[in-house]
Amino acid sequence: MPPRRWAPDPDTLALLREGDLEVVGRMPWSSNATFLVAFDDAEGTRAVYKPLRGERPLWDFPAGLHRREVAAFELSHALGWGVVPPTVLRDGPHGEGSVQLFVDADFAQHYFTILEGGRHREDLEAICAFDLVANNTDRKGGHCLLGGDDRVYAIDNGLSFHEDFKVRTVLWDFADEPVPTGLLDDLARLVADGPPATLANLLDAAEIDALVERARWLAARATFPADPTGHRYPWPLV
Repeated sequence: MPPRRWAPDPDTLALLREGDLEVVGRMPWSSNATFLVAFDDAEGTRAVYKPLRGERPLWDFPAGLHRREVAAFELSHALGWGVVPPTVLRDGPHGEGSVQLFVDADFAQHYFTILEGGRHREDLEAICAFDLVANNTDRKGGHCLLGGDDRVYAIDNGLSFHEDFKVRTVLWDFADEPVPTGLLDDLARLVADGPPATLANLLDAAEIDALVERARWLAARATFPADPTGHRYPWPLV
């Protein structure tokens, strides 16, 4: 199914927002405190919980990266692309944080192996366009997960939505190639209709305005940009 036709399951969103959860353990190798949590539903649903309390201060982003995680989902949902797993803002065992549905993925796969496989080009193009509009400053290869449903998901979106252009991504392989028509149509719709109202409680006004301008720019350009500097890559790459 093309990414732009995806919509989240309302029952899943309700569970993430309202279900009882408990911490299973801390996720390894995370810069900020990140926890695997489990719900008490029959399916044993799991999620990733990132509390504000566990964030390390950054010089270039204000506190509240968890809200940017939620904003990434809201943007993905508004565009209809489904590249970000369902993510909500709620209280948890360590206070307010983002709670994102855990992707049951093949963790041996990442952006570079998925690209080489060749079967998920549409998903990767959507993530590339998404990162340009969301201004993702840290899209590592390992942030692209091949889910059990054979879709590619983009996780770890907290370093996004800065009003200044700061894109750092591994997805430069599509440089100078045309943006698919369906994605362009979705971007044009976002510009015409305006961003989702839910962003007002997650980002400041200047960041939302900049988001719309990036969407307008990409829709008008109609091709993926290149990085002539060779510097707009995250580290490490995976």
